[in-house]
Amino acid sequence: MLSGKHLINAGLKLLGFCLFCACPLLAAADWGLPQLMSDFAAVAESRARFQEEKHLAMLTEPLHLSGTLRYVRPDQIEKRITQPYEESLRINRDRLEWETQGHARSLSLRSQPQIWALAESLRATLAGDLPALQRYYTVRLEGVRTQWSVTLEPRYDSLSQFIEKIRLQGRENQLLQVEIIEASGDRSLMRIEEIAN
Repeated sequence: MLSGKHLINAGLKLLGFCLFCACPLLAAADWGLPQLMSDFAAVAESRARFQEEKHLAMLTEPLHLSGTLRYVRPDQIEKRITQPYEESLRINRDRLEWETQGHARSLSLRSQPQIWALAESLRATLAGDLPALQRYYTVRLEGVRTQWSVTLEPRYDSLSQFIEKIRLQGRENQLLQVEIIEASGDRSLMRIEEIAN
């Protein structure tokens, strides 16, 4: 039979164990979409490598792309494809600029609402701008700070006729994967590895 002292010690150990187990739950309960967006808003600039796999109805096999990404807060994103061909795409404020095979082009994103909304899905996420993101998408967060997933579903028919959903996955303020499922059935999966500044 345990003495009173042993019972108190056992009770304290049990209480300590319960508190230890509860701490991650309490921390998780305090974390959500506003905190994730705040974590992203704290990043001024980031650079990363990417591997992308595109499944297109017009191709019999997936297209594999690789290159680099760069984000500068609040509204600049650059994607440089280095394999299997060279191409650069740059979103700067409300302009999309791209260069391929020595030819440069530019267009206003506002003149292409579906491209604008797709650009905003990434830019608003990286900038931590939840109102901008919610302007175009229903936003659903799952997971915890160290392993989260955000699903974006278009709020408007004009966008849902092109995009079925976008899934973003990451840890803390790092975006690790972007999956875009188009209404046509085409889809792409981009894996991202941050480059230390």
